[in-house]
Amino acid sequence: MAGDVAAAEAAIAQSDWKTAEARLAPYLAAHPEDARALFDAGYVADAQNRLDDAAALYRRAIAADPKSFEAHLSLGLLLARQNKFSEARPELATATTLDAGQADPTLKARAWRALAGIDRASNPALASNDLLEALKLSPETPSDTLLAAELAEQAGQNDAAEAAYRRVLAKEPASAPATIGLAHLLIATKQYSEAEPLLRAALAKNPDDPTLTAQLATVLADQDNAEALPLLQKLHAAHPGDPAISRLLAAVLAEAGDYAGSDRLDVQLLTASPDDPQLLVSHGQNLVQQEKMNEAYAAFSRAAQIDPANADAWSGLAFTASRTQRPDITLHALAMRSRYLPDNSSTLFLWATAYDTLNQKKEAAAYYHRFLDSAAGKFPNQEWQARQRLKLLER
Repeated sequence: MAGDVAAAEAAIAQSDWKTAEARLAPYLAAHPEDARALFDAGYVADAQNRLDDAAALYRRAIAADPKSFEAHLSLGLLLARQNKFSEARPELATATTLDAGQADPTLKARAWRALAGIDRASNPALASNDLLEALKLSPETPSDTLLAAELAEQAGQNDAAEAAYRRVLAKEPASAPATIGLAHLLIATKQYSEAEPLLRAALAKNPDDPTLTAQLATVLADQDNAEALPLLQKLHAAHPGDPAISRLLAAVLAEAGDYAGSDRLDVQLLTASPDDPQLLVSHGQNLVQQEKMNEAYAAFSRAAQIDPANADAWSGLAFTASRTQRPDITLHALAMRSRYLPDNSSTLFLWATAYDTLNQKKEAAAYYHRFLDSAAGKFPNQEWQARQRLKLLER
């Protein structure tokens, strides 16, 4: 009967799953606790994507032999593929402590790499240690370098991350993940002239990649390149339900002066995320540009209620309150804004006109003077108004 297991393993080596099953089934019926045969049967089921059967067989193999390295490793990898990370992790961790026996010793490195993949989200430092353990057992691969780059970026070690992304690209110039990662760092540090050719070259090989396209559009938009808008419009047409693309297109449309078009996207996004303060601020800013002050006031007011630390919300609320004759609200919004940002010429003028409307002459005059000192000829209409008001207030 033991010959059945040997024959099954010979069939497995040839990927002949039916023959392997035919040999293993009668043997396991007679020897239900044979750990090696149970593992082989699990491997056959796994290879045929019968994952529930495979997991059950691996568990039986572990029950029969708790020190079975291959069973713990295979069960852990299977569970990780199913995103059952809380179940996968202990199996993989156990595999790293066991003797691999006759199995390829580099398989233990697979366990460490899988652990790194699981730990990266919750504990990047632990994931880095997992990866180092894997590299003690097998040579570094481009995937390892890519993971190291991503972990360094998560830890805020941008120089190390950039160096690792570049090492990946030196070995695999067509690596989209490495290109995306490096471009993200370059965009974050406003190195647009370096990011643009990198992204264009990657897009020549992956013309329909939405992330690469969005990154190139971001680079072009930040350089006021007119190519950004049609690029984003094409991307949005291909992925109309992607909120990140819709947000980026809305921002570029607003920059291009199409406030109505930008606002249509904001309104669609707010349907799905009605309490997103940044969307509400963007919506309010578009409404201001369309002279819809009461609607803009409502949007900014809602954003400030949801996120009291949002200085842009308070700025918008102060402006629209002023334009809709709410001087008390203007002063409150300006006071809240001042907790997060210093005053500028525009806010100083709002302070002055709000106090002026409330007939608080001393405060109004003080802010008109501060506004004039700050404006220095950059706001001629408001400066003329401030001087005229000061003539009356300081009689």
